[in-house]
Amino acid sequence: MNNTGGPAFPSADFEHHEYTGMTLRDYFAAKAMQSLILTYAREIEINRPGFDVCLRAYQIADEMLKEREQK
Repeated sequence: MNNTGGPAFPSADFEHHEYTGMTLRDYFAAKAMQSLILTYAREIEINRPGFDVCLRAYQIADEMLKEREQK
């Protein structure tokens, strides 16, 4: 996914003309991961094959970014 959504909490580094910090995609994934962990705690605890919390969190983040583009 090339669309990172830009910086989540923009703070300009005027010396280097770059933004620093986490991307909006990372922020969305972190929020999604919190919910996934709470919802699927048992599956994660028993290490259910085929359930990758990180992968699913970034899939949700990508879906959120796509939805933002449509608005």
